[in-house]
Amino acid sequence: MMSLATLPALLQRTGYSPRNRLSLLQIAIVLIAGGAHAASMAWPFAFGLTQGAPVWWLQLLSLTLLAGHLDGCRSWKRAAWLGGLFATAMLCATFWWLFISMHVYGGLAAPLAALAIVLLAAFLGLYYAAAGALFVALAPARRVPRALVFAAFWLLAELARVKFFTGFPWGEGGYAHVDGWARPLAAWVGVHGLSFLAALVAAWLAMSLRASSTRWLAGLGMVVLSVAVAGLPVHSTVQPEAGAAPAAALAVTLLQGNIPQNEKFQSGTGIATALQWYGEQLRDAQTPLVVAPETAIPLLPQELPEGYWRALQSRFATGKQAALIGLPLGSHGQGYTNSVVGLAPGQSAPYQYDKHHLVPFGEFIPPGFRWFIDMMRIPLGDFNRGAVGQASFDWMGQRLAPNICYEDLFGEELGARFVDPALAPTVFVNVSNIAWFGNTVAIDQHLQISRMRALEFNRPMIRATNTGATVIIDHRGEVTHALERHTRGVLVGQVQGRSGITPYAWWVSRYGLWPWWGLGLAVAGLALLLRRRR
Repeated sequence: MMSLATLPALLQRTGYSPRNRLSLLQIAIVLIAGGAHAASMAWPFAFGLTQGAPVWWLQLLSLTLLAGHLDGCRSWKRAAWLGGLFATAMLCATFWWLFISMHVYGGLAAPLAALAIVLLAAFLGLYYAAAGALFVALAPARRVPRALVFAAFWLLAELARVKFFTGFPWGEGGYAHVDGWARPLAAWVGVHGLSFLAALVAAWLAMSLRASSTRWLAGLGMVVLSVAVAGLPVHSTVQPEAGAAPAAALAVTLLQGNIPQNEKFQSGTGIATALQWYGEQLRDAQTPLVVAPETAIPLLPQELPEGYWRALQSRFATGKQAALIGLPLGSHGQGYTNSVVGLAPGQSAPYQYDKHHLVPFGEFIPPGFRWFIDMMRIPLGDFNRGAVGQASFDWMGQRLAPNICYEDLFGEELGARFVDPALAPTVFVNVSNIAWFGNTVAIDQHLQISRMRALEFNRPMIRATNTGATVIIDHRGEVTHALERHTRGVLVGQVQGRSGITPYAWWVSRYGLWPWWGLGLAVAGLALLLRRRR
């Protein structure tokens, strides 16, 4: 591991003269730093560190290297190249597993699949190229304001990934801190706030290390800040509401069918296996709640074998058990939805949650990309979008809020359910199928995303998935029960719902991400104003 003592020499060796082109060493260091940033969200290797765990210090180190290189630039064009190279490496190393879905399951030729991933990463990397260029062009000379400007532009680049072109912020830096020293702040500022704080600390550290007379201040400041923040308690909402009787912990059964992706929608193999196995588990479950993953039932209700859907409804029409089941709904005339149906005694109609944040190319085809989809053999759904902030599933004194697949990546959309504390969810329920990406780090990355949502909202998250990670996460973001991934099995455990509203839940439910957009743009505008006055 690189020490702080060697970091200044490394930053200075790579050269900062605007007369020089990017050196090979400089390019190599920036690319490696980008890869390290990707690894910090979930360590992908079986050696060195805990596989699948977040590594907060690696995220800070990678950003410190980038900030140091940008701080030494006097050309905005060089800065744009550095920022773009860093981001392209970061994003390729983050979502390389898209190759599996396109090549292994989609049948796209390997060179084309690899090229598609690089082009996607390079396109999204333009946000960070712009951030680097604007930082060099606008940042003031003083060290602390320069660090603030770097953090603001980094934040704006991350937010651009959330907002534009349907949004794909997978791999954002803040997720590396779900177990880090900044963890207690998640319930106040959310993952984007942690990304901003990490960028601020990294830039301040890099700039202080480059000024040799103040290196010791950087190290001391980092220690003081880390100890101060790490010592804060994780924000805890109340359970139960004041004056209310405590709600008992809810026993749950989470199903993991492990249906191979290349068989999942095949009538003679995957569909038959899914209908039989999930049907048996739903029938035999003993807990008050049983949850089956995304498209566990891979057919529309009207396409199921005669009596199958009616038998499931009858199973949960009486007694003291309920089920949340992932399946598609709709018709050719009305359109289709990727949905979760809730079955419980005493219903006049089944509960229904429809996925809002659809996956490009997998659940809808962006305009102009039909030619790309036609090159693959991926079963696609032209799905309709559900609304933001749909009602929860009320059961056993809990308000269960489903989300499907990578919808838990968008905390601001989950936060829309917290406007009214009396109706706010007490438990999140994620149902997923990421078998498209094989037995890869994608599973671990998604687990860290779910853990961050639990921290932000101080709510437990239960996850029923096809191949993993099927887990129970408590309101502090800790995994309390887990099923071995890529196995067929049943996870039984208990979850304790929570009430009350975290600071993050309060402001994100009302203002979305506008406070962070406002901060980033305000700092950028102030830097521009000061630049013009010089």
